[in-house]
Amino acid sequence: MRGYFAGVAAFGAAMALAPAANAGVDEVHVGVMAHNICVTNCKNADKEDGPNVEFQVSFDSPAFLNWAGSPQPYILASVNVAGETSFGGVGLEWRWDFAEGWALEPGVGYVIHNGEVDNPYANGTPEAAEFFEEHILFGSEDLFRTSLGLTRDFAGPLEAQVFFSHLSHGQIIGSGRNQGVDQLGVRIGYQFGG
Repeated sequence: MRGYFAGVAAFGAAMALAPAANAGVDEVHVGVMAHNICVTNCKNADKEDGPNVEFQVSFDSPAFLNWAGSPQPYILASVNVAGETSFGGVGLEWRWDFAEGWALEPGVGYVIHNGEVDNPYANGTPEAAEFFEEHILFGSEDLFRTSLGLTRDFAGPLEAQVFFSHLSHGQIIGSGRNQGVDQLGVRIGYQFGG
């Protein structure tokens, strides 16, 4: 439940901040992500249904992050339309222009989700086996989010991205189960400065 409210709060904050270009908002992304697919975590792929709709607000990189390559802080909300795992969080993204109009945007972040953490049934029972087959067991309500976007800039303020993200706790901010989830999709961006 905490993850659900975090997602709603992140989405609300993003919606409130999006028009405030003069308050340090650099760009806004909206996208649709195929949820729980086989990219890096194929063993647990396809346990959850539905796409996730994502909304992300990225801010101007503050001067104190110059030493780290000037990443942009972001806030995001990702809502699963089938009622499966949704999440909200914060993080940093870098932008590496590699050709005219093309960039790679790797990122790292922290999210809170509303998915399953552990199996509520006793090991070895039919109920536990059934639950395991139908749910991703994240092992922690707190997860890391790693991401990579391939961005194409268009004339004017618009851009499009093919975007991948992976969520898991990496046995660092959680213990036990660490099944994680992969998402892949397309996002459209609006750049306030561009």
